[in-house]
Amino acid sequence: MTVISKVIELEDIQKVYRIGDSEFPVLKGIDLQIEEGEFIALMGPSGSGKSTLMNIVGCLDRPTSGSFLLLDQDISQTSDDELARIRRVELGFIFQTFNLIGRISVLKNVEVPMMLSGLPRENRKDRALKLLESVGIAHRINFSPQNISGGERQRVAIARALANDPKIIIADEPTGNLDLKNSDEVMKILTNLNREGRTIIMVTHNPEITENCSRVIRLRDGRILETAS
Repeated sequence: MTVISKVIELEDIQKVYRIGDSEFPVLKGIDLQIEEGEFIALMGPSGSGKSTLMNIVGCLDRPTSGSFLLLDQDISQTSDDELARIRRVELGFIFQTFNLIGRISVLKNVEVPMMLSGLPRENRKDRALKLLESVGIAHRINFSPQNISGGERQRVAIARALANDPKIIIADEPTGNLDLKNSDEVMKILTNLNREGRTIIMVTHNPEITENCSRVIRLRDGRILETAS
C-alpha cells in the first residue's frame, strides 16, 4: 500500500497584524494537514481569514507564530531567497484577476516563470506551446492578454501556473470573474490536473464549484469551523 505524504502541515498557526499600538488577530490557531493529491476548497465569509491562510500556505506571507511544514521543509527556518525559489518552482498560482502582463504575448506570459528559473529559450517556447495546447488556447499565442476574453485569460494563467511543473497549485477565486460556461471549463481543467496527481488548494465563495473537491474547509473568525469531504 502506497503511503500518501503530507505536502502541507500547519499547527497552531496564528497571524496578527499590528498597526501602531493596536493588534488585529486574523488567524487564531489553525491546524491543518493537506495530503499529496488532494483538491482542497477553502471557504468562508469576508474577514474569515481564508485569504490570509492562502497567502501563508503560498509563502507570500509568514505566520506570526505556529509551525508550517511545506513538502517537509520548515518554512519558519527558510530565508527569503529560498521562499522565492519555492514560490517559483514548487507552487503555481492562479488569481481571480489573472495577473497577466498586458504588454507581451500570451506565449511570452507563459514563458516568464521559466525565464526566471533559467530554462533555455528553445525549451521555454516548446513547453509553453504544449501547455497552451493542453488548456485549449494555443490559437491565441501571439495575442496580447488585453485582446482575449476573460475565460481565455484564465486558461493562459493556468498554463503559466504549470510552467515550472509545480507540485501544488494555489487558486484564488479562479472563477470569480467568469461566466458560467467559462467557470465550468476552468473547473474541468483544474479537476483534470488534480486527477493527474497535482495537489490543488482553492479559495472560493462559490459552493457550486466544490463538487469535485476532496475536502471543503470552512473558516470563520480566523478558525476552522468545519471540514467536509
